[in-house]
Amino acid sequence: MQSFEQMTHSFINGEWVAGDSGRTYQNINPYDGSLIAEMNIASKEQLQDAFQVAEEAQKSWARSSVEERKQVIEKAMEYMNEHQEEIVQLISRETGGTILKANVEHQLAVGVMAEALNYAHEVGKAWEVPGGPEGKINKVYRLPLGVISSISPFNFPVNLSLRTIVPAIALGNAVVHKPDIQVGLVGGVVLAKAFEYAGLPPGVFNMLLTDIEEIGDEMIENPVPRLISFTGSTAVGRRIGEIAGRNLKRVALELGGNSPFVVLSDANVDQAVNASIFGKFIHQGQICMIINRIIVHKDKYEEFVETFAARAKELPCGNPQDPQTVIGPLINEQQLKKAAGYVELAKKEGARTVLEGSIEGNVMTPFIFADVKNDSDIAQTELFAPIALVIKAETDEEAIKIAGETDRGLSSAIFTSDLEKGERYALELDAGMTHINDQTVNDAPNIPFGGTKASGLGRFGNPWVVEEFTSAKWVSVQTKEREFAF
Repeated sequence: MQSFEQMTHSFINGEWVAGDSGRTYQNINPYDGSLIAEMNIASKEQLQDAFQVAEEAQKSWARSSVEERKQVIEKAMEYMNEHQEEIVQLISRETGGTILKANVEHQLAVGVMAEALNYAHEVGKAWEVPGGPEGKINKVYRLPLGVISSISPFNFPVNLSLRTIVPAIALGNAVVHKPDIQVGLVGGVVLAKAFEYAGLPPGVFNMLLTDIEEIGDEMIENPVPRLISFTGSTAVGRRIGEIAGRNLKRVALELGGNSPFVVLSDANVDQAVNASIFGKFIHQGQICMIINRIIVHKDKYEEFVETFAARAKELPCGNPQDPQTVIGPLINEQQLKKAAGYVELAKKEGARTVLEGSIEGNVMTPFIFADVKNDSDIAQTELFAPIALVIKAETDEEAIKIAGETDRGLSSAIFTSDLEKGERYALELDAGMTHINDQTVNDAPNIPFGGTKASGLGRFGNPWVVEEFTSAKWVSVQTKEREFAF
């Protein structure tokens, strides 16, 4: 078996190197507090070196053939599949995710890699565009951007890292990647091992185990990267956007959400409860697409609240390594304290406590609050915890109106027996994704994944990611002598 816990170095220019900042980080299991690994934190100077290495390596990689790029991705997939069991276990231990969540994440990550094989040929292609003086041939080429700066979060570190890294490499770019150090093994080391195994040329992919205290804004301000890809909070995304804008860099920002789950007057309540239990409590609510507000028509309201609370009360909570567990620990004590603060805020703002949860270690069992006001502070906060908020709507139209009254617009869901009405309402909702008769946590490598408003900029997924991670260049050829006006 592969022992990833022993691999505590950064990966720069094809070599495993110890961080030379003089500082270390203790990677702790969020469930039982045990030490998983101690990492040497990479310095700002090492990060700068990685960008320089990537800039040089990318020049050659941009000239690689489609077959070369596909072969690397296929070999990296092979590695991920051969080590699935160890990776799944490490995802669970390092993120606090359940075994179910870890397997889902592994499946999504491999799916991202498989889909890249379908668009690796797009880079270097040219197509002709008519127009111009007689004898002019216009060609538009799709070219690699250059170096991409990748910053990934703690919640789905394998999938949300590869979602940037794989398209970048498939399209002839180089990458400098910084995973959240809390999940540095699955979010960084595992991926570097996969690409090392795949024979990716040195410098095309670089991974640093470091933190903001050490490197500051260097991932964004360094002059080498042409695009900053970040998945995380809206607050941090705004800062990245500001810095990138000043430096005229592209961004791909997938930020926070406040996803509404709307139950209309004609909805099947039992199935709506089934969907909302999954979409609210998977990975303890620590997902950007997670259901944040449940908005229910008054005719279904009490039935929904009662059934939802009864189901939530029975969810197994505790050790994520137990295959029966649904709700494991939050990622760290700081997140737990924030979540406990949200519970108190909901009570202070007058929400009705339907299910009083409990806290043991970093595990929070479900809390459910009803009669929540949509304009309250708690309803306008991204909770990232197993805390459910239920809001009553007088009409279907009001339910959709309430759903859109947030500054976020990532995912959303509508439950109804009238599919035509559901699709019509879906198009009215200002969100990047709306799911009819399903929950809000859906992902696939061939859809336009992304949000509106404060939930981000850009789209992942084939073919939209191709546009994000390449540049278009116009080359014209004048085949006949052109007459000029002067």
